[in-house]
Amino acid sequence: MPGNRIRLSLALALGCLTFVGCATVPPSERDPRDPWQRMNRATWSFDYGFYTDIAEPVAKTYVRITPHPIQTGIGNFFHNLTYPEVIVNDLLQGQVLDFGKDTVRFVVDSTFGIGGLLDPATSMGLVRHDRDFGQTFGKWGIPTGPYLVLPFLGPSDVRDAIGLVPAEFADPLHYVQNTWADYGTRAVGTLNTGAHLLPILRLDQQAFDHYAFARNTYLEQRRFMVKGPRKGPSGAEQELKELEKSGGN
Repeated sequence: MPGNRIRLSLALALGCLTFVGCATVPPSERDPRDPWQRMNRATWSFDYGFYTDIAEPVAKTYVRITPHPIQTGIGNFFHNLTYPEVIVNDLLQGQVLDFGKDTVRFVVDSTFGIGGLLDPATSMGLVRHDRDFGQTFGKWGIPTGPYLVLPFLGPSDVRDAIGLVPAEFADPLHYVQNTWADYGTRAVGTLNTGAHLLPILRLDQQAFDHYAFARNTYLEQRRFMVKGPRKGPSGAEQELKELEKSGGN
């Protein structure tokens, strides 16, 4: 049913609190951006086990048996399906020109692209954008809050986690009344996304502390999306300075 994805994640997040005592924080891995590290590491262990033991083998099988053109078509379909969120955030960020272009892109791919399976908009020069509510909140000056790992969804922060709520209502699948069709479509999309993330997952597995690797990569990428290229100090040192300026928020 609509909204179950958010409720499930929140329920599991509370459940993961019971495992906090099992997670340890290396003394050298204190990070001011991650005050909930014990809880986050417990959730990360659950997520990491799920992806490596279940999701990755399934994704590998999907890649092996599914022709590449079909994978591309499925990827195009789900990119197009999530584009209403991009269009809404274009407007919320005051990107009026991109709002017009992205609206045209969505209409072109949804019609001439056979529901988004094809991507004629790109060949027309309409660039695909990546905007979401968490990014919009950042543009509005709302601080990230602490780093947060979500069950099944992985790395996030408080601001981005809150952004999942309006994102659910911007998702066309939210309004699908058939539960099997809703979850079946989401499952295929997740599987296709996981297949494209396999190289990143393998790189992450080579990291000495894959939790810290995933956290730092996520926070830096999200910061770039909100503020652009970093000037001067980078990493936790700069984040600490920003936290001090904002009073720890």
